Amino acid sequence: MAVDVIIGLQWGDEGKGKIVDYLAANYDIVARFQGGPNAGHTLKFDGKKFVLHTVPSGIFRPTLLNLIGNGVVINPTTLKKEIDGLKAANVDYKDRLLVSKKAHLIMPTHLLLDAASESAKGKSKIGSTLKGIGPTYMDKTGRNGLRMGDIFSPQFKAKYHSLRNKHLNLLRVFPPIDTKKLADLEQEWFSSLEELKELQFVDGEYYINNALKAGKKVLAEGAQGAMLDVDFGTYPFVTSSSTMTAGVCAGLGVAPSKIGEVIGITKAYCTRVGSGPFPTELDNEAGERLRTLGSEFGATTGRPRRCGWIDLPALKYAIMISGVTQICMTKIDILNDFEEISVATQYHYEGQVTETVPYDLATIPVTPIYETHKGWQVELDNVKDYNQFPQVAKDYIQALEEKLETPITFISTGPEREKLVIRS
Repeated sequence: MAVDVIIGLQWGDEGKGKIVDYLAANYDIVARFQGGPNAGHTLKFDGKKFVLHTVPSGIFRPTLLNLIGNGVVINPTTLKKEIDGLKAANVDYKDRLLVSKKAHLIMPTHLLLDAASESAKGKSKIGSTLKGIGPTYMDKTGRNGLRMGDIFSPQFKAKYHSLRNKHLNLLRVFPPIDTKKLADLEQEWFSSLEELKELQFVDGEYYINNALKAGKKVLAEGAQGAMLDVDFGTYPFVTSSSTMTAGVCAGLGVAPSKIGEVIGITKAYCTRVGSGPFPTELDNEAGERLRTLGSEFGATTGRPRRCGWIDLPALKYAIMISGVTQICMTKIDILNDFEEISVATQYHYEGQVTETVPYDLATIPVTPIYETHKGWQVELDNVKDYNQFPQVAKDYIQALEEKLETPITFISTGPEREKLVIRS
C-alpha cells in the first residue's frame, strides 16, 4: 500500500481540511505531517462548523485513526482546547487520536521569541502568526528541542527550564516585550500537558510503516501551501517546514517509494495571508469582492486575506516540485457573479516573458500576463454532477487543466462536505 497525499498548491487556505474530511471515508488513517497551530482547517457538515489546528481532519469520521506525525510542532494548550471542542461535540477521539513521540513541543517562551523577532523586523515583518512555530523549528534543527515523548521523562522539567532560560537570555537581544503573562502561560501549558497524557503516544514511523504492511490505506494531510515551503516558497516570507510532498517522508517517516497519489488543492482564484510577494493580488474593487464573497479571513488569525486572480506559473511550479497527480479546485462558486475572470498565464520580468517563477520572487519585480475568460453568472449551489456545470464554467476548468497539464478531478462548489463534484 502507498501513502496518498493532500497538499496546498498556493499560499495555504485552499480548503484542504474539507477535502481531507471528504476523502477520509476511503482511508484507514489520516496523518498530519508538518506545521503546527498556525494552520486552520475548516470543516462544515450537519449545519456545524469546526476549525482544527493540530488534530487531523479525519477525526470526525467515526472509524478512522488519526496520527499527529513527528514533523508537526505541538502547543499543548492549543491541542487541549481542540480536544475540549471534540468532547463538546461528542466526538469519540480517545482510541482514534495518536501522537508521535518525536513531534516537537511549542513552549510558552517560543511564543515570546516569535513576537519579539517579528516586532524587531519593523516594516520588514514576514507576517508571522505569532504561534511560536519558527522558534520551535529553530530549536528542533538546532538540536535543543523538547519532544512529546520527553514529557514522561523524570528529567523533563529540568530540560524544560534549561531551554526556557536559554530563551529568556535570547530575548535580551530584542527590543523589550511584555513577559508578565509568562507565568500564566506556563501554568496553563503544564496543566494541558497533564491532560494530554491520556492520549496514545506512538513511534509514528513504525506505526505508519506497519500499517502499510498490513494493507491499511493512509492519507497524509499537509498544512499551509507549497508557496510557503521553507526551501521552495517565496523566501523569506515562508513557513518553517516543508509543505510539499517531500515533507511527508520526513514528517511521517516513510520512504519516497511509498508515496502514491498526490492531490493538490487550489482555489479557483488566489489568496495570501500576511506579508510577501503576491503577483496577481487585486488591490481594488474586484479583490474586495473576492474577499467578501469568499469570506476570506484567516481561520487561525482572523486576518483578512489578500485576494487575486489564479496564478498559473506559480501553480505549475508547485505541481512540479510536489509531483501532483491530480487537482482539486475549491471555491469555484465564489466566481459565480463575475462577468469576466482573469487568469495569469505568464510573467514578465527582467525583459523576458516566461512561465517560470524567479529565484527570488520577494525582490524581483514580476508583472503577470493575463488572459480573460467569460464568467458564467449562474449559481452552482445545486450542481451535483460535472455535466450540470454551465458550459462557460466547463470552459474555464478545461482551460486551466490544459495549461496545468494535470487533471482536475474534484471541484468544490461550497464549504459543506457534500458540495464536491467528482469529475471522472
